[in-house]
Amino acid sequence: MQNQVQTISTQGFNDQKPGTSGLRKKVQVFQQPHYLENFVQSIFDTLDVPLGATLTVGGDGRYYNRHAIQTIIEMAAANGFGRVLVGQAGILSTPAVSHIIRKYHTFGGMILSASHNQGGVHGDFGIKYNISNGGPAPEKITDEVFAKSKVITQYKTVKFAPVDINTLGETEFETDQGKFTVQVIDAVQDYADLMQTLFDFAAIKKLLASGFKMKFDAMHAVTGPYAQEIFVNRLCASESSLMNCVPSEDFNGGHPDPNLTYAADLVAIMFSGANAPDFGAASDGDGDRNMILGKNFFVTPSDSLAVLAANATLVPAYSSGIAGVARSMPTSGAVDRVAVKLQIPCYETPTGWKFFGNLMDAGKVTLCGEESFGTSSSHVREKDGLWAVLFWLNVLAQKYALDGKASVEAMLKAHWLEFGRNVYSRHDYEAIPTEAANAVMQHIKGQFESLPGQKFGHYQVSSCDDFSYHDSIDGSVSNNQGVRILFVDGSRIVFRLSGTGTEGATLRIYLEAYEPDSHKQHLDAQIALAEMIKIGLQISQLLALTGCVEPTVIT
Repeated sequence: MQNQVQTISTQGFNDQKPGTSGLRKKVQVFQQPHYLENFVQSIFDTLDVPLGATLTVGGDGRYYNRHAIQTIIEMAAANGFGRVLVGQAGILSTPAVSHIIRKYHTFGGMILSASHNQGGVHGDFGIKYNISNGGPAPEKITDEVFAKSKVITQYKTVKFAPVDINTLGETEFETDQGKFTVQVIDAVQDYADLMQTLFDFAAIKKLLASGFKMKFDAMHAVTGPYAQEIFVNRLCASESSLMNCVPSEDFNGGHPDPNLTYAADLVAIMFSGANAPDFGAASDGDGDRNMILGKNFFVTPSDSLAVLAANATLVPAYSSGIAGVARSMPTSGAVDRVAVKLQIPCYETPTGWKFFGNLMDAGKVTLCGEESFGTSSSHVREKDGLWAVLFWLNVLAQKYALDGKASVEAMLKAHWLEFGRNVYSRHDYEAIPTEAANAVMQHIKGQFESLPGQKFGHYQVSSCDDFSYHDSIDGSVSNNQGVRILFVDGSRIVFRLSGTGTEGATLRIYLEAYEPDSHKQHLDAQIALAEMIKIGLQISQLLALTGCVEPTVIT
């Protein structure tokens, strides 16, 4: 029986502007009549969808994912798609979606996730569209989606019986658009196979068999099944090396953000003294972020990117060298120093993985990263948490093969000895009233003319600006990407409002100082940056304007 396309009347919403990684709102917002449908239709209306095209759909398993997947399937059928690839049980990590788009040449994909934000009935939900290169839609597309979402008057759908997304296989339907197929695919296999082509699994397996102990925390999020397949089934790690690997719609009540605050259980294990594991890692809600820990030792994401770049040739996929590196503006300049030594280009972009896509597609960069716990390479067009973990393990395995030692802390200290240390920290002030957060930014910008030349303790301001980026590939310009206070000695303070929250505003303060003296490189970042922290609070007047006494999260 043919299923008829239905046209449903609707009215636009004014709050569907995609942020850094798609549209993120509270679940209750998405549950409003027509809200999800309007946004999905606005995406389809923006795209020139070829009749019979294939769409990839998957998410991190959070609450509302299953409902959204059924809705998207029905709307895809009504809008001319001929096939939808769905991860089994609706599960697909963000990097896995990117890989599947690229491997099977699908017409992009819908990723259902609010990344590291909390889930559950009262938590957050999110949706974003990735284009056919596997990367997030660029601003020219998301801007058009937002414009259409405000004036939309109808959306198209086809009503099916709910598709069984728990069982692998194909389900076919006939619509007045033609044949339509839903194909439920293994959520893990393709991605795990890709990782095995990039890294030396035999060397990693040998390291893990040597008595080297690791601990991976999936935080009850999407990477649990991937970790089971890769670490236990393929690398023969013990089951006890994994924790919190069963995905949960509310992340077991936790906050799936892999940092020192929200991954507290893992941090306690890794900082438990002499008996702590040698290596620890965590990933976030949708699997695109990572935190790396050694025995009683934390690796900042900025340092992680620099270390991976410096040691890339130890990994099979990058053994012939890397074309270049890129980092988001708030990320420290540690990788810049590596690029100078390797004589490769280093690009500074705004925050948001979409800005790396053009550089990768043009062959300009191989590795890239953001200080917000995201690192990846040109194997996909997204951040990739498990990729970063495997990269670290591969490098440690090669170090072990050379001298029988594999220490995260020793690797970092050797790196600092060679390149110097970019001491770095980020202070997050979450859920600030939006007006107060904007007042802080305006107060800082109001000092742009008077700050240069001023002295604050040991630091003198050289310049300040609101970062703008000119894309060397497509010529696009992105303004207002973060306020920078630059000091004469190369130190800096960056202020930026995050685009990933759903409640109030998140104000982030990034602090960085270069330390070439090996006798001081061991200092805790909060101690080493104490004077700069005071300067940042003085310039911003954050306490007076927001009432915030302490950061919510320090990394």
